[in-house]
Amino acid sequence: MRFLFAILMLTLAVVQTSPQPVRAAEDKNLSGRWRVKFTMSENGEKNLIFVSQANGTGSFKLLDTGPDNKPVKDPVAALWSQTTNDRVSISGEVELPFGTCCREMGTLMLKGKFGPGNSISGRAVFVSGTVDEENLIGFRSMVGTFTATREPN
Repeated sequence: MRFLFAILMLTLAVVQTSPQPVRAAEDKNLSGRWRVKFTMSENGEKNLIFVSQANGTGSFKLLDTGPDNKPVKDPVAALWSQTTNDRVSISGEVELPFGTCCREMGTLMLKGKFGPGNSISGRAVFVSGTVDEENLIGFRSMVGTFTATREPN
């Protein structure tokens, strides 16, 4: 029995003193500048820059969602929150193409989670204030996915 106890203690000592792999500290903080790529089923891939500011405020700079898919001239206001479990929520009023014929103002919502390599990914939802008589809730919406990577300041 003493022999087994000695082996167990020796094993624990080796495990405790062996070098542990060094993990790069990942900043699970939304502050800064982010390049966001989002895809909606009807519009294909679009890009924007999200700049996070203090107290849950920020801005969207739409890169290819303006008329003729050119960058929008001025950034628009955005709001963000960071909750437990590395989850984030970002939203702002934007104008996006809706289908093949129209452009509509609405709210773009990005809800995701921090992932490896200091990235964020999740669901993108665009809700237009235009009343749609064929829809039970009365609003138009598009759903897709997004990924965001931190950009240097």
